[in-house]
Amino acid sequence: MQEPQNVTRVVVLGATGDLATRHLLPALARLVATGSVPPDLTVAGVGRERLTTPEYRSALADQLERHAATVPLVHRQDLLARVEYHPADLERSALPAAAVGGRPVIAYLALPPAAYPPAVRALRAAGIHPASRIAVEKPFGTDAGSARALTELLHQTVPERNVFRVDHFLHHQTVQNLLALRWHNPFVERLWSREHVERVEITWEETAGVGDRAGFYDGTGALRDMVQSHLLQLLALVAMELPKDADERHLRDAKADVLRRVRPPEPDRMSRDTVRGRYTAGVVAGRPVRGYAQLPGVDAGRDAETYAAVRLEVDDDRWSGVPFLLRTGKALAEDRRSVTLRLRPPTTPAGSAAPAGALRISMLPERVGLQLALCGPDGAWSPEPVELTAEPPRPSLPASGRLLLDLLSGDPARAVRDDEAQECWRVTDAVLDGWRAAGTPVREYTAGSAGPVPEDWPVLL
Repeated sequence: MQEPQNVTRVVVLGATGDLATRHLLPALARLVATGSVPPDLTVAGVGRERLTTPEYRSALADQLERHAATVPLVHRQDLLARVEYHPADLERSALPAAAVGGRPVIAYLALPPAAYPPAVRALRAAGIHPASRIAVEKPFGTDAGSARALTELLHQTVPERNVFRVDHFLHHQTVQNLLALRWHNPFVERLWSREHVERVEITWEETAGVGDRAGFYDGTGALRDMVQSHLLQLLALVAMELPKDADERHLRDAKADVLRRVRPPEPDRMSRDTVRGRYTAGVVAGRPVRGYAQLPGVDAGRDAETYAAVRLEVDDDRWSGVPFLLRTGKALAEDRRSVTLRLRPPTTPAGSAAPAGALRISMLPERVGLQLALCGPDGAWSPEPVELTAEPPRPSLPASGRLLLDLLSGDPARAVRDDEAQECWRVTDAVLDGWRAAGTPVREYTAGSAGPVPEDWPVLL
């Protein structure tokens, strides 16, 4: 395999937007401070606003002061000195050739998803080098067909290995611990199968509402926004066979293989195995919250869901018969972000009932917990559950910083490959088609409640 070429230029399309100024460029400032970028690295910002380079640097300095305040001023100024700005509306005007030059670059599409196709065409028209790397945020398409069309467009520009479909979840250290637990702890890996696991719960529930993303959410919904990307990627990391190597090919082969084996609910079981909901006005953490349908930019007739739950199965020898319960929602009573493997109840002496154990990897707060049964106050045969918890080491960089290091080094191991994206859309499209065919209604739930959980689903602990 050809070694990745050295890249010393980052081109940020959408350089005046929130993604670039609140996350991407502050993370780059942290890398500058740690000496993790090439000494000759330059940054070309591209945006619709008619700004000069000094005007953009001044505006960016304010953003860095706000979002990278812990980075010493000298390093923030170092980054600013590397930045130039090129005004361009990529849907109406050409991308200046000077932005991409004649050498390999990292092109980061910090843009709304609808702008990806014109942006890629603009990069090609400007003569982007074929050894360049292109990063795109989720959602990658709106269904399997649009994802395939976008992939074809990208493949006309750079090879698949240089396409970085960004899922920030995959760069969180806690998510990486899903792999570390299995690789480095053989006793955990021995529990990791249907023989010992009764069910797997993958949960991302938030007290926050949709906020200023109402317009985006109205055309997307929770299933496309969260399940198609984040939660199915977590499922892949949990359910895959451990690859023999952690390199990008073996790791992504393992994820793609298990995603092919994910079985979505049958059409006649949509009402039992899925639920979609939308929050109405309520109170969250003592604060009043407006109902989703009353937010600006929302068309209530679209029935976009702010809550989605799906029961899936994986058809292979390791997991056959084990339900994977995925759920996500906005404006809920608690923030819950975790992967839990609920263990099968043990065989106990007659008359006793030991609680089932569980292994939980939590992202909020970041910790790993093992629930065990120990002797209760009335002796060994009246066991009570206890949970042993540990906080993993604090990461030295935020997820966005690790993403940039992957881009700079050319390592796509934590990027989503084209076949992974297609399999995730296969599962998501099956649920969306089932909802349309069955006329599945959106259940209303009060903001600040537990959401419209299916009746036969277990209560989260």
